[in-house]
Amino acid sequence: MTATMGQGGTLQKAALLLACLLISAVLSGCMSMASERMTGHLKAAMLSQDDPETVLAAAPAFLLLTESMIAESPDDPNLLMAGAELSSAYAALLLDPERRRRLSSRSFGYASRGLCVSYPEICETREGSFDDFTPAVDKVAAGDLDRLYVFATAWAGWMESSAGDIAALADLPKLEYVFDHILAAEPDFQAGRAQLYAGALAALRPRALGGNPEKARGHFEQALNYSDGRDLMVQVEFARRYARQAPDQALHDRLLNEVLEADPQAPGLTLSNTVAQAEAEDLLAEDYFYEETE
Repeated sequence: MTATMGQGGTLQKAALLLACLLISAVLSGCMSMASERMTGHLKAAMLSQDDPETVLAAAPAFLLLTESMIAESPDDPNLLMAGAELSSAYAALLLDPERRRRLSSRSFGYASRGLCVSYPEICETREGSFDDFTPAVDKVAAGDLDRLYVFATAWAGWMESSAGDIAALADLPKLEYVFDHILAAEPDFQAGRAQLYAGALAALRPRALGGNPEKARGHFEQALNYSDGRDLMVQVEFARRYARQAPDQALHDRLLNEVLEADPQAPGLTLSNTVAQAEAEDLLAEDYFYEETE
């Protein structure tokens, strides 16, 4: 990976933005509105960054700032969701599995609290039976799909970071139902990102344990369609989670080479695309299919 933006300049701009917003908050006496603007700008700046190392260096300060605002307004759903998204984005860049697990758990905690301000039944039934949980999800209105999506993605991140925890994986059908609810309302939600998560979940278990690889492929293809090929993480996960299981080396290599040949610059996707290109390079270097036939 190569950086196309200097770290110093990026951090300086972020610091100036932060200072201006804080001053605005003090002068206006309206911290809630400034907090929403601040976290929104910070999130956009992180997701549009093409140097993951810069994000890694800057993210802790952003997280601490957001957490301080959450401590001040612990029931503000917008701040809680911002904390969930920032924690999740940072966790995805970490190599240390224990740190990733802690950040993913924090993200899921914030997202749960943020959603359950409006839908307390989801919190009350999440650890109960599937039949008790699903009616609570059905009550989430179309206007709150953004919050439900943050909750679902944070849950998926926590579940993946807790892969050895049988209790965590036991809730997989509930999580799949949440994504089904989102996709039933908006199949193209988040330009295909919800389809991407649904595909990854469908491929999480082998066929013998209830997995559905063809359902996963359908979700991945939908994600490619709705993202118009701009979300490179779709091809990476399609290759890693479906093509390797199929097994289909031709599909696997084609998808990953498409990622390496693509322009990673895209609004709101540059950071993810930059990481996707690094992962595609690593996956191709593994020579997975050759090793499988040895």
